[in-house]
Amino acid sequence: MDLPTIDMIRTGENINKLRKQAGLSVKWLQNIFGFATPQAIYKWQQGAALPSIDNLVVLAAVFQVGIDDILVIDTVVQMQIDA
Repeated sequence: MDLPTIDMIRTGENINKLRKQAGLSVKWLQNIFGFATPQAIYKWQQGAALPSIDNLVVLAAVFQVGIDDILVIDTVVQMQIDA
């Protein structure tokens, strides 16, 4: 079975690019999400972590793009499933 994977580094780069294209600061996003610190957003941008599904929906709305425009899907990983 072929399974897609999310490229965390490229997704992070994409979040950073989309944020800048929208003219938004990290601090502004921090406030939108109600985070006490901006660390989560920096982790997303560095590819160290991915936003939760809920946060992806908010990012897509803020950036005015689809979730598929945020996530970068990497090549397919082959998995053997025993019956």
